[in-house]
Amino acid sequence: MTAQPRISFIGLVASDMAATLAFYRRLGLAIPPDADAEPHVEYDLPGGLKLVWDTVATVRSFDPDWTPPVGDHRIAIAFDCAQPAEVDKLYQELLTAGYRGHNEPWDAFWGQRYATVLDPDGNAVDLFAVRPS
Repeated sequence: MTAQPRISFIGLVASDMAATLAFYRRLGLAIPPDADAEPHVEYDLPGGLKLVWDTVATVRSFDPDWTPPVGDHRIAIAFDCAQPAEVDKLYQELLTAGYRGHNEPWDAFWGQRYATVLDPDGNAVDLFAVRPS
């Protein structure tokens, strides 16, 4: 019997690795500072999954015709905040730091406080927390 494939990583392309990693550090990822100059960076997430970034040059080294996607957000990464107030606080901290908001914090009908910011490459990054009943 053949083993089923399993998801191993979520890969993002970074147009500016240092700027991209700075954004994800603000979300609590402990990425070492020396990673800023690397063409490929991996971050181990709980449960064995990895978040991976490659520079445009790295991607084009094996896919010379690669071009950045155009249009609406094609991927979203979501960060679970401890409390609903943390969603608002982190959203505001990111805007104050110069990042772009996409959806201001709101109380979603599915029972979460939710917001969306954009990373330096325009990827949607959701912030959420379960609202008390």
